[in-house]
Order: sequence, then C-alpha cells, then structure tokens
Amino acid sequence: MDCEIIKERVELFRSYMRKSGLSAFVVVSSDPHSSEYVADRWKCRKWLSGFDGSAGTVVVTADKALLWTDSRYWLAAEKSLEGTGFELMKDGLAETPSIIEWLCKNLKDADVVGVDATVCSMVELDAWDMPLSDCGIALNLVNDPFDELWKQRPSVPLSVARIMPLEIAGESAASKIARLREAFKKEGVDGMVVTMLDEIAWLTNLRGNDVEFNPVLVSYMIVTAKEAVLYIDERKLTPDVTAYLLSQGITTAPYEEILQAIKTYDERKLLLQPNKCNIAVGLTVGENAVPSDSPIALMKAVKNETEIKGFERAMLSEGVAMVKLLNWLKPAVEQGGVTELDVDAKLTELRSADESFTGLSFATIAAYGANAAIVHYEPTPAENAVLQPKGFLLLDCGGQYLHGTTDVTRTIALGGLTDEEKADYTRVLRGHISLAMAKFPKGTCGTQLDVLARQWLWQAGENYLHGTGHGVGHFLNVHEGPHQIRMNNMPTHLVPGMTVTNEPGLYKAGRHGIRIENTMIVKEYCETEFGAFYQLSPLTLCPIDTTPIVSELLGNDAREYLNAYHAMVFEQLSPYLEGEELSFLEDACKAI
Repeated sequence: MDCEIIKERVELFRSYMRKSGLSAFVVVSSDPHSSEYVADRWKCRKWLSGFDGSAGTVVVTADKALLWTDSRYWLAAEKSLEGTGFELMKDGLAETPSIIEWLCKNLKDADVVGVDATVCSMVELDAWDMPLSDCGIALNLVNDPFDELWKQRPSVPLSVARIMPLEIAGESAASKIARLREAFKKEGVDGMVVTMLDEIAWLTNLRGNDVEFNPVLVSYMIVTAKEAVLYIDERKLTPDVTAYLLSQGITTAPYEEILQAIKTYDERKLLLQPNKCNIAVGLTVGENAVPSDSPIALMKAVKNETEIKGFERAMLSEGVAMVKLLNWLKPAVEQGGVTELDVDAKLTELRSADESFTGLSFATIAAYGANAAIVHYEPTPAENAVLQPKGFLLLDCGGQYLHGTTDVTRTIALGGLTDEEKADYTRVLRGHISLAMAKFPKGTCGTQLDVLARQWLWQAGENYLHGTGHGVGHFLNVHEGPHQIRMNNMPTHLVPGMTVTNEPGLYKAGRHGIRIENTMIVKEYCETEFGAFYQLSPLTLCPIDTTPIVSELLGNDAREYLNAYHAMVFEQLSPYLEGEELSFLEDACKAI
C-alpha cells in the first residue's frame, strides 16, 4: 500500500484523538465477536497501518505509531511498515516492552488512552485498566471511531443463511438448546449471551459466508430458560430459514438491537465469557454477568456419530485431492517454473472437483526451503518462491466441505536432501507417531500428552514453540477449543468424540521448516481395573513422505505404525483413483 496513504490515515486518526481528548489509542485486530478471522469491515488495524497479518496491535500517540506483532510476522511486518512511519515492536522478545509498559513509560500523568469498546474484550479491559490507572493514566472507552474516519468502509456482511440438515448435523437445534438450558441449571444462571459466531452456528445449525474461511453468520444470541433469540440482519434469512428457526424455538431480532435487548434482562443472571465478550456487551450486562467458560464450547467439541461420519467423508475427499496433487507435484517441479502459489492454486482446483467443497478452512501455507522456517508463512505475489528439485516443501492446508473441515500438513522432499534435513524430518515424524500411538486414562488433558510429540526433538536439543494440537470444527472453524495439546497448561480433558490435530514441527531459520499433521479423533481404548482408557485415531487420509526417513532414528514401533497407517490410507483412497494416480498412491503407501 502507498506509504503516503498510511501517513494520511494516521494523521486523520490523530486529529480524531485530539478532538476526543485522547493521548493514545490502542487498535486491536478483532471484531465484536473475538473471531480469529474477521470480516473486512473490522480490519481497522490493517486500514490504519497497512499491515495485513492476522495478529497485531497498533498504538498511536501524538508523535508515535507502533505495531506489536509476534515472531510469525516480523519479516512481513518490517516490509509492510517500511516508509509508513510505523515502528515494529517485536512481541515476545525480552527487550520488547508490553503495550502497557510502553504506555506507562511514554505517557504522562493524567493522559488518556482510548480503546474501542465494541471490539476489545472484557479480559483486555481488566488487563489494561488497573495498570494504567496505577501510572496515573485514564482509560477511555469509545464506540468504533472508524465508522467516522474510514470512508467507503465495508458494511456488515450479508451472506444468506443456510440450514445444516439433520442428516449432516446429527442433532437438532432444539435439542442443543435444551442441553444448554440444562447446563444453565448447573451453572446457576438464568441464561447466556452467546457472542462467538461458531457457537451460534453450531447451536442453530445454520451456516453462512460472512467471514473468510469460517462458514458463520455475524450475529448474537440470547438464550434463557424460555426463549432463544437470534440477533441478526434479517436480510440474511430466507422465509424457509425463518420458518426453520421458529420450528426450533428460535425467534429473531435485528443485530444492532443486542445492547438494548440485554437491558431488558436486568434482573436475570446471564453467563458471559470474559475473554470472548466485548466490553460494550459486558458492561451492558453489568452486575448481572456471571463470568464463566461457555458450556457450548465443550458441547460443540465432542462430535456426535453423524458428525464423525461427516469428517470421514470430508477426509476422503481431501485425501483424494491431496494424492492427485502429490502425484502432479514432483514432475511439475522438475519441468520448472512451479511456484508456491501454483501449488495452492492446483490444490484448490483439485478440491473443487468435489461438489461438497465450499472453500479453504484457512490460508494455504505452501512454503519452500527457508520460507518454511517462518512458521505461518503465506506466499504472496511479491513473495512467491520457485520450487526446485531439492529440499523440502512444507504444505499446510485445509478445506471446508459440507460434511466437515480438514487440516493436514505434509513436508515433501522435492529432491536431494542434506543429512541434517533427513534427521530433522525423522525426529519430527517419530514425535508425530509417538503422540498418535498414545493410550491414556480418562481425565488426561492435552498438556500431559504434549511431551510425546517433542521427546525426540528434545533429545537432540531442538524444540518448536507452537502448540502441538487444536480442535477442529464440524464444517466450522478450523481452530476450536476448549481442548488443546501444548506445553502450557490446557486443563480441558480429552474425551471420546473430540477432534484434535497432531502437528509437531521444527524450524531452522534460513534453512528449512518441517511439520507433519494429521487430524485425529479421540476414541475409547479399553476399560480395566484402573478405569477407562482412550486413544487417538487418525481421520486424515494422506501419504506421509517416507523418502527422507533415517531408518535407525525411526524405531520399530514407529515403523509398524506408519506401515499400518499407510495400509489404511491405501485401502480407503484406492477405490477413488486410477491409472498413474493409483500407481503413485500404491508406491507412496508401500511398507518400509
């Protein structure tokens, strides 16, 4: 983007700040629903700074403009901010102050910091208010300054709602709401303000296209013991959808009436998630708020049998497309001219042959060579490496299918490899398999399993800093909780029916990056005198490259697991392939 345009926007914003009596303003990357991916209307940080990474926070003062972002985006941010007057603050470095620390050091007593109450969460309010106050700095809550400043700002999206039929959802919306009401009794609340878009989509069995990658509808919902009201722009609702909602006991009201509606519940206790509820909603609920984790999150995370079958169908579609891509890839690279973006485009073309495919579940990471060492690298027309018949391509990709959501990563040897690359690949693969083979007792959380994926890397003095696994939604958000597999404490227990990814990695700056990922499902294993035990079973159907494996580093148990996995992949996918592609699959899945 033109640097002069960014400078003009910052000066326009400073003019607003002066008129509002603000010494600084904090611009976050969120929307009113704490979404991971936000609709264009709420990409205010991008509009102001020009930086388009998915994570980052801007601070503007009378003479400074700064962007905090994490290590995934440092290189991209440096390029994006060059010449704009913005300073990059490398979040995560010991020498980089937090936003609060910086404000306290650089503002003076009685200065005022502004934040947008419609997109900042109650947790952020709690985190900022007292520390700033201790420094003599006031926090001022405002409502969406960009509505005034951003000319031709995109409107709230208006995709048409579609019903997830019972044969795909596996449970009616009325049944889900009834289960939620039972949870209210246990929580001792009268109802809940539902703010998360994927929770509303799951609860209502509606899907939309309001947000890139996530098939959701911008909306709120209030559910109590006697009513369920969906707050949504009614232009999204066809007569059939409206009739369907009424049949499930759900009425509708305009999206913008949510705050006024909350005020009518002034004598009822309403459950709120402080980390997912925006300040405007939280303060409107006020003293009636009961802060708690959402009961919907755990309900949604445990898939029913119909949803599991849907995942299996989606993984079959994804597996066929992936095999066709892998069959195409190496010959195309050897012919020359294939870029990272070409890989993304080819995979989308192959997926689109399946009528149940609706789009990507996240932006494809096709990262060649040293680019793969940037954990969440995404190729762009300006940064788009040409693949060579040597080294690794890391391909992390996912699709949205009507029956389920996919997320798979493969690291592919395009030709000759160094001994270091082979050893690193084998350690990552052995960690992936060690976690995949886990058997664990009821009551185990993901944090307790995380070391299984890291142990072989740790023995070599290596590690990765991202999580090892996350939940995957059912034709919903590719990242969902509340369970995760990671080093820091995630206390939610893993239970049968939960989907979770298994994706250890290793990244060496300037050299290579490796990650191997399958989406798994938690299943029952056995019952003994010591209680119930569970296991992980792979849903993903895609060959894992065996050419980089260092045999003596893999181990016999891991080899047997990999051979059994490949036998299953071949059995499942082979009926849908023929000719050269079937031959490729047979070779890729042969026992080692």
